[in-house]
Amino acid sequence: MSEKKTIEDFIEKVNKDTIPNKLPAIATRTRMITYPNSVSPMYIGREKSLKALELALSKHNNYIFLISQKDIEVEEPNVKDLFRVGVVARIVQLSKTPSGDYKIIVEGIKRAKIKKTISKEKYFMFDLELMDSKIKENKLVTALARKVKHLFQKYLELTKKFPQEALFTIEETNDPEILSDLVASVLPIELNEKQEILETLNTKKRLEQELEILTREIELLEIEEKLEKEVRENIEKTQKEYYLKEKLSVIQKQLNGEADEEIVELKNKINEKKLPDEAKEKALKELERLSKMSTYSPEANVIRTYLDWILEFPWYEKTEDTLKINQAKKVLESNHSGLEEPKERILEYLAVRKLSKNTKTPILCFVGAPGVGKTTLGKSIAQALGRKFGRISLGGIRDESEIRGHRRTYVGAMPGRIVQTLRKVKVINPVIVLDEIDKMNTSFQGDPAAALLEVLDPEQNTAFVDHYFELPIDLSDTIFVTTANVIHTVPPALRDRMEIIYISGYTNIEKLKIAKKHILPQLLKEHGLDDEKISITSNALKNIISDYTREAGVRILKQQISKLLRKSALKYTSTNEKVKITNKNLSEFLGPKPFFSSEKNEKPEVGVVTGLAWTAYGGTTLEVEVITIPGKGKLISTGQLGDVMKESTQIALNLSRKIIEEIDEKLLEKFDKKDFHIHFPEGAVPKDGPSAGVTITTALISSISKKKVRNDIAMTGEITLRGKVLPIGGVKEKVISAYRAGIYEVILPEANKKDVEKIPEEVMKKMKINFAKTIDDVLNIALIGGLECVSKEC
Repeated sequence: MSEKKTIEDFIEKVNKDTIPNKLPAIATRTRMITYPNSVSPMYIGREKSLKALELALSKHNNYIFLISQKDIEVEEPNVKDLFRVGVVARIVQLSKTPSGDYKIIVEGIKRAKIKKTISKEKYFMFDLELMDSKIKENKLVTALARKVKHLFQKYLELTKKFPQEALFTIEETNDPEILSDLVASVLPIELNEKQEILETLNTKKRLEQELEILTREIELLEIEEKLEKEVRENIEKTQKEYYLKEKLSVIQKQLNGEADEEIVELKNKINEKKLPDEAKEKALKELERLSKMSTYSPEANVIRTYLDWILEFPWYEKTEDTLKINQAKKVLESNHSGLEEPKERILEYLAVRKLSKNTKTPILCFVGAPGVGKTTLGKSIAQALGRKFGRISLGGIRDESEIRGHRRTYVGAMPGRIVQTLRKVKVINPVIVLDEIDKMNTSFQGDPAAALLEVLDPEQNTAFVDHYFELPIDLSDTIFVTTANVIHTVPPALRDRMEIIYISGYTNIEKLKIAKKHILPQLLKEHGLDDEKISITSNALKNIISDYTREAGVRILKQQISKLLRKSALKYTSTNEKVKITNKNLSEFLGPKPFFSSEKNEKPEVGVVTGLAWTAYGGTTLEVEVITIPGKGKLISTGQLGDVMKESTQIALNLSRKIIEEIDEKLLEKFDKKDFHIHFPEGAVPKDGPSAGVTITTALISSISKKKVRNDIAMTGEITLRGKVLPIGGVKEKVISAYRAGIYEVILPEANKKDVEKIPEEVMKKMKINFAKTIDDVLNIALIGGLECVSKEC
């Protein structure tokens, strides 16, 4: 038969007389049994079975007797290995497989029992007794059939292993006999149970057996479904991969107790890594905890990350110093122009390190305006020593844990920046620059400056404890260099542990050297330019320095040169001709000059005095303007002044009244009938400090006496109510700022004579410095005609 028939096509009445009593037999060794009224496939490969098949096809009208083996593992069964009851079936389809075996489809016809063995050598041949089912149609059998049908439909829905056609077949079958055989043919039960159902001739009993089996199987399936639902919900809460790996891990541990490969690998790393005893003990203890917990639990990830940090931290890894003072001097000279005092101090520092094995050397702190090369000085120290370099920016941090690290109880805990930097550079003795130490803040999360005490104090940093590590770390061989714009915002306790080195800034000649030696070559390379594409004259560079920048450092100078090169690159690519930059065409590239070589007033004026001020960005000139208006001797001040500056204005007003009273009583009468408006230009810029006292007093005296103040002089100094001029700070920066502004004569407090030695020689060649003990000394120098001309015409 080539056309496959449906079950209903095969179900037909077969008379007992049409089925031969003697039939060849095939011993089946599967857990499936072919029942009457059912169709099933079967593979034939054994020699006896093939001969029986051939005989059935040739002489017995395709009828064959199917009998199950008691033990399916027996390869060559005897008669005693077979059950006594089987099924007479008809072969409805035959095909040959690629392996040489045969596949047949058989239709179960009728139960039969072996009466006598006819042949068992070459093939099985039996004399059979056909068996009729005993069925008595009544309401109980009908009810049983309906119940079995209902439960079987439910069973098929729960298992979802059978095609929809099987469900349709059951739905269309109402005959209890056929229904019981169809259900029995697909039930997932053991061979003995299947054989028992086959041997049961009473249809009612078969239905009862099937009802019991179906009830049991449905119960198990419902339990399995419930368990599967719970597992699925659990998987959704975590993740499927976690569940599967966890299950596999548990099974593996239960089966063979093998240690986790990761644990073994970590243990080997801990034993191989050179660690301090305390660190090794801690690592092994954490590893033991890890081995006892779930591999994919959150805490396991925390421990694993912690162990990675311990293993990757350079506890003993160092670079050997290659310190030669002459070589260090060359490095400093090649990296920096000017800055003679800081460079000399660095060489002293290195010399002491070379001679002494004591590592408790002071922490250097470079203080100066932005762009003066504080950080690069730290790099030069690393280069001179042959050490690795690390940088930590402290600007704006307000959390103590940034220095000391987070405790591991926090989510996302990390070590502090010190530990992170050491891990990054992979040695325990690098040079680390702590930038902007003056810009740390205090908050409810702790004081970072206080945490730095342990890092920077040579007495404490031999056992620095990071909160994340909870282990002592020896930082005594690490060189720390700090930088700051101002030093007064650094807490005194921290300032006490550092040696302050002030970097006042560069003169114009030093800036020109830096531009030629460092900035220009670097920027030409960055912009893809060279001498064949562009030329810049020295005078053009000088004008950029004097007319386009006003800074202590060279950062803005670098920006201006970069702007110049960008525009030159555009011009070159447009014309393909070499670009020449001179004084004449400089404004074409950089625009109008924002500054002028000289900032001094064009001529002497009444009530206008040039003062000198210090800022975090270097020294600067500061004009003070005073006018008198009708009033009652009151003071009006504008220009966003701080508290100290306001106090200075009040002191200057009272001192001026006293001076006028001593000189001329008539002027004193005018003094009492005038109000004084003191203005500091650039009102948006905050101004504070005592060093404007002499400047304000001079402007007030000039305004009330109508005597002009020299326009080619600048001054600074704190004033007292008795007229004494007190010393101030930032002398070098202030004098350089006057020089930069084109003012070549200044007045300083006499107590600041010692600070003049620090002023660069280039500035001192042009600068005239006057020293004053009292306000009278200042007025005699600054007012045209001096004090004697205050009360009379000169």
